[in-house]
Amino acid sequence: MNTTTATFRGYGKLKQLTAQTAVECKFGQEVETVLSAHASAALTGADAGNGEVRYYGKVHFSIVYEDAEKRVCRAEKGVEFSATAKDDFCYPALAARAALVVENVAVRREGSSVYATALLGADISLFGEQNFEYLAGGDLIMKREPVTVLLAHLVTGTAEQDDEFETDYASDILQHTETVCIHDLLTETGILKVEGEINFCVLALKGNNLTSFERLVPFTLELPCEQATFGATAEAQVAVVDASLRADTDEEKGRCRLSAEFTLTAQGCVYEEVAIDAVTDAFSPTHVATLAFGMAESGGVGEMNCITERVSGKCALSGPLDFSDSLQAVTLQRAEANLADTQEGRRIEGVAMATLLVLGSDGSHRGIEISLPFSVETELVSGTVSVLVCGMSARQKQEGEIEAEATLKICTQEHRRTAARLVSGAEEGPALPAQDSAVSVYVPRAGDGLWELSKSLRKSPEEVSASNPDVEFPIKEGQRVIVYRRRTVS
Repeated sequence: MNTTTATFRGYGKLKQLTAQTAVECKFGQEVETVLSAHASAALTGADAGNGEVRYYGKVHFSIVYEDAEKRVCRAEKGVEFSATAKDDFCYPALAARAALVVENVAVRREGSSVYATALLGADISLFGEQNFEYLAGGDLIMKREPVTVLLAHLVTGTAEQDDEFETDYASDILQHTETVCIHDLLTETGILKVEGEINFCVLALKGNNLTSFERLVPFTLELPCEQATFGATAEAQVAVVDASLRADTDEEKGRCRLSAEFTLTAQGCVYEEVAIDAVTDAFSPTHVATLAFGMAESGGVGEMNCITERVSGKCALSGPLDFSDSLQAVTLQRAEANLADTQEGRRIEGVAMATLLVLGSDGSHRGIEISLPFSVETELVSGTVSVLVCGMSARQKQEGEIEAEATLKICTQEHRRTAARLVSGAEEGPALPAQDSAVSVYVPRAGDGLWELSKSLRKSPEEVSASNPDVEFPIKEGQRVIVYRRRTVS
């Protein structure tokens, strides 16, 4: 049996890994009571090796605290880290892309020192050469179908973004945080355009009072990519790797002008769809044919969708409070969300969280963690969910209870995976018995398609269609199929 095979080679996303690691930072004995603790992680690099991916970077910790004299102070420190994600699939030729998220920050006291611990989650994508063999031709009747394979084209870029605005007078800036939300990915000829917002939040001191305010700073990054075309799907991660803040105050007018400069880094991937004219099934009209099969698999993403939801309700609290407490600021707004199957259908369920800073009747400040659950309907089956919390406010209508309102910007992107079973080879077996009759009439099973019928009759689909021009496929109940055979008269 004469057959020919071909080999497909391309670059694509091969696997996704997740990992966690804890990074710890020590603060000195001057810290009496921690009011708010924040950590941001910046990735330096990620390398694939034998059986693992090593990723490394720096975590920046900032805390706002009261000292023994009840003065509100701030402290910042940076800690370098290195961690590994284990998986037998990993090998050095792979390219590893990691996206970091700070899942939790915990504070504890040991003796005279205070320790802040950040739990980092890593979402790691592995890219590399993907190849497979498939039957290209030969002495067989073949079923050819277009098979889609997704090729990956990696891109990177950096950008500077600034913002300037005026607010009420503040005597000191205690803490600032930057959260990135990507709400659109546009592919044009040679460019991946990433559009989003930076939720810039500032915690400030005004006399002995704490105050907070925030800004949504829009940004656009254009990442060059030769293979990018209109309508191609893409994914990206954007991080703020540096933020500098300058405050010019006018105490007489009670105003403060803030200037912020952000340095952004982006990692992206543009997916190219390639169609292969592959053989998914085959048979021989004269011999038993033993087929070998292989899988053509590739990974990518679908379209990105973003919605805005306003949520409100009673919060869960990490500590008690009463009407003697004065609510001063809501800071460190963040969210956790997951896809869930509920009685109401597929939903995004999560919690919007923040640190509520209060001033007690004794003149001391303290921080209380508040949590507001939310649930939003979605049609997403498998994919990523990111939630930006902005404009969160809190009030105490009843003693000991906090009601909060927040605006959520929820962005989802579907995971996409293509998979097809292809014929990769064939071996010839024993000859099949010859049919002696010149004409045969068959009563096929209802529901059979043209290919299934052709395979059972050992005739090409073209021959079956030519002999039965009035037969509709799939076969209906009671239909008859006629097969003509050429007879040689000696």
